[in-house]
Amino acid sequence: MTTPYASDIDLFADEVVLDPYPVYAELREQGSVVRLRKNDVHVLTRYEAIRSALADWKSFSSDSIGFNPMVNEALSGTSLASDPPVHTRLRATLTENLSPRALRGLKGRIEAKADTLVAELVEQGSFEAIDALARAFPLEVVADLIGFTGQARDNMLRWGQAAMQVIGPMNRRTTENFPIAGELYAWCSQVRATDLAEGSVGRGIFDAEARGAIAPGSAGAIIHQYLGAGVDTTVAAIGNIVALIGSHPGRLEQIRKDPSLVPAAFNEVLRFWAPVHAWGRRATEEVEIDGTVIPAGAQVAVLFGAGNRDPRHFEDPDTFHVERNPVDHLSFGYGPHGCAGQGLARLEAHAVIDALARRVKRLVVGPEVRIPGNITRSIEELPVLEVVAA
Repeated sequence: MTTPYASDIDLFADEVVLDPYPVYAELREQGSVVRLRKNDVHVLTRYEAIRSALADWKSFSSDSIGFNPMVNEALSGTSLASDPPVHTRLRATLTENLSPRALRGLKGRIEAKADTLVAELVEQGSFEAIDALARAFPLEVVADLIGFTGQARDNMLRWGQAAMQVIGPMNRRTTENFPIAGELYAWCSQVRATDLAEGSVGRGIFDAEARGAIAPGSAGAIIHQYLGAGVDTTVAAIGNIVALIGSHPGRLEQIRKDPSLVPAAFNEVLRFWAPVHAWGRRATEEVEIDGTVIPAGAQVAVLFGAGNRDPRHFEDPDTFHVERNPVDHLSFGYGPHGCAGQGLARLEAHAVIDALARRVKRLVVGPEVRIPGNITRSIEELPVLEVVAA
């Protein structure tokens, strides 16, 4: 057994977060585990190492998902930042309204929203895809689902973005976003059932608290996770759908001829461009991976995007194939902490892909504009230069 290969790469440098894939490839070739001196973290780079670590919550604790102590303290006791058995109980309430059975009732409404929005955009002939589609659609879906009104509804985007930024190290992006994330924490600590729309999932969480299914005072923390963990990543994924399909001619025609490719296309979007750059874990004990030792107490960074492009697992990993259907991609995580909202994210993304395939004959996109982000890797602006109706 050996100590990990050490590198001077800064995982959160602007140039790395804007385009991490060359760095992912370099780190992957150095080993399944590489220590980054500048970040004082051990990164997991290869598919099997990542998947195994995500499944092993006893050795890789979620009490340190962030890369600074302030955010880990703030998230302490939440489903995101806890381990079984506490996590099991909290997650049960979080996912109660996100189960396949619960989501079946939303499917028709979500598909209708996507179809109406895409139809309006096609009629325009060109549009800016991020504000008009990638942000507008999931924000409306989540707001209606949770029952956000007033201040919360107006601030969903900025709160959701800030909640992800502050998970990074204590760099400029983190310090600038802590006050905004603090607004979300404050609102969630004070929210009451009457602040949320009747019949909403948010009201249901307060009902669970009232009947003793969750601890008193924990409803706000669960609502925080719906917004903090679910909005920014879904926005990123839908933006990536438009960018990748638009820059690979013929894909919409391919999906229109074979609608069964809709789920496969979304899985490939998630594999090819992972919405989450890095996610934290803490080694609770000395752990050996592929002959390399991670010391007890070490901060670990899980690189989903590096695992998703690992040629040891995926053939021709740097090519986008909508028919590949990589159901075992890592972008939703794996194990006990696999994305609780992935069913809702799939409903939204599938509805968008289906609407585009049915209504669009030709989609021409311009170059995407990105800004550096600590955790979420998303597109800031994406012009659709031409859209021709099918």
